[in-house]
Amino acid sequence: MRDIKRVEPLAVLLSRVTIGLPFSGAPVLSDISLEIPAGQWLGITGMNGSGKSTLLRLISGLLLADEGSVTINGLTLAEDTVWEIRKGIGFVFASPDNQFVGQTVAEDIAFGMANRCLEPEAIRSRIHQYAELLSITDLLGRHPSSLSGGQKQRVAIASVLAMEPRIILFDEATSMLDEGSRREVLGIMKQLHAVNRYTLITVTHDTDELLEAERIIMLADGSVIGDGSPEELLIRDEWRSKCRLQTPYMLQLCRELQRQGIGISERFTEEEVQKELWAFISKTSLTNTRMASCSRG
Repeated sequence: MRDIKRVEPLAVLLSRVTIGLPFSGAPVLSDISLEIPAGQWLGITGMNGSGKSTLLRLISGLLLADEGSVTINGLTLAEDTVWEIRKGIGFVFASPDNQFVGQTVAEDIAFGMANRCLEPEAIRSRIHQYAELLSITDLLGRHPSSLSGGQKQRVAIASVLAMEPRIILFDEATSMLDEGSRREVLGIMKQLHAVNRYTLITVTHDTDELLEAERIIMLADGSVIGDGSPEELLIRDEWRSKCRLQTPYMLQLCRELQRQGIGISERFTEEEVQKELWAFISKTSLTNTRMASCSRG
C-alpha cells in the first residue's frame, strides 16, 4: 500500500466549512475540514449531489463559505483576497468548449495571459512552451471547434498551464471523452504530478483515474466518509456503493480468480496481479513436484 506523501506547506486548508444552497439554506457541505499538502494529487469522488463540485468552487474562490475558513496557498479566502487567490488556481472543466473564447488555439491560450497584462513577448513564449509540452504545436492555427475531444482538452489544459498556477482543479475533465482521449488526458495528469510543481485536485467517478491519485476522499451527503489511499478506500464495497463507483477491473479479476480456487490477494494493477499469479503458479508447481517425488518414493 502506498504512503500518502506529506509535503509542506499546505496548498489548501479547510476548517469546519459549511455552505448551503441559495434561498433554501439546505447544507451542500457540512462541517468539512481538509488539509491538502502542496504537490499532492487528491481525487474527490461521490455520487451526484454529494458536494464535489461545490468543494472545488470553494477552493477556487467561486463560492464563499457560510461558516468556517478556507485558506489557499497561505491566504485566507475573503472578498479582499479572492482575486489574488484565483491567480494561483487553474480550472479544467468537463466540457472544454466552455473554456474556448479565441478564433484559434493560439488566441485561446493567450487570452488569460492578455487579461493579466503580460508582455506580448512573454505571451508568445508561453504559448509555444506549453503547446510543445502538450504536443499541440501543430494545432495553434486551428479553430478550437475543429478539434477532437482529446485535442480540445489538451488545449484547455495548455491554457490553464500558461497562467502558471500552483493548484489545478479538474472537474470531471475526462467524463465526456472517448477511451483513447481519456487515457491521453490521464497521462497528462500523471506527467503534471511527476514534476512535483503542481497540486492536482480531480473530481471523478472513474476508478482508473482515482487509482492514479496519491490520496482520495469520498463524499456523501455533504460530508467526508473516507480519506486515504485509493487502495484503502476502493477495496471497500460499501463505500464504493455509496459513491456509485464501479469495481476496478483488476479487483473484479482477482475476485473471480479466487472463486475459481486460485489463491491470490486482491490487487488493483495489472503488474500486481501478474506478480500474484506467478507466485501462485510457482508455489503450485513446487507443491506438485514435491507430491510427485513423494509418490515415486
